[in-house]
Amino acid sequence: MTDSQIPDGWHRHPNGGGLVENTACVENSAYIAHDARVYDNAHVYDNAQVYDNAQVSGNAQVYNNAWVHDNAQVSGNARVYDNAQVSGNARVYDNAHVFGDAWVYDNAQVSGNARVYDNAHVFGDARVSGNAQVYDNAQVSGDADLNHRRDILMIGPIGSEHQTITVFCTATGHLVSVGCWQNHHIDELADEVQRRAPEHADEYAATETLIRLRIKEWEDRRD
Repeated sequence: MTDSQIPDGWHRHPNGGGLVENTACVENSAYIAHDARVYDNAHVYDNAQVYDNAQVSGNAQVYNNAWVHDNAQVSGNARVYDNAQVSGNARVYDNAHVFGDAWVYDNAQVSGNARVYDNAHVFGDARVSGNAQVYDNAQVSGDADLNHRRDILMIGPIGSEHQTITVFCTATGHLVSVGCWQNHHIDELADEVQRRAPEHADEYAATETLIRLRIKEWEDRRD
């Protein structure tokens, strides 16, 4: 799109050349790449960056050192801030907040009053909504479906590598992740511990008891 083709009520941002609707507020310190869009009443400020084909709209705010890139969309009353990133085809909307060093990517969606923060990663086809919270070093992926704060359980540091165990609810069951061992069933955990960290088997066994209690809670709610 050339400058002569800029729609009425829009302008190019001086830092990056992206299109900004006149109703939006984008500070000069922010970077809006040429193909990115900021519109409606959205606000992008501080050192935030919106680039590639990303879009920020509605009453959304992106600020501090946050990045929104690829084909990601931030809309509604959502907030993305601190050093957080939203990328891929991810969507963050409603009243959701993504902050800290969190990263939401792939086809993940964060909505409702959900919070994703610290060093958490939400990716794959995961859905985080309602009042769910994902934080610390949690990794939520696959077909995760989190709607409540109790739809995820994080335990750590644990084991020789001081990992965080993350177990979360899916549409049909659950998934367990520990470090690079991701998206497994709880029945597989004991064998993996014996293979990689048998000296911590007792610690993991105690943890497994708690995990199974939470999984049963999800199963009872589903029935």
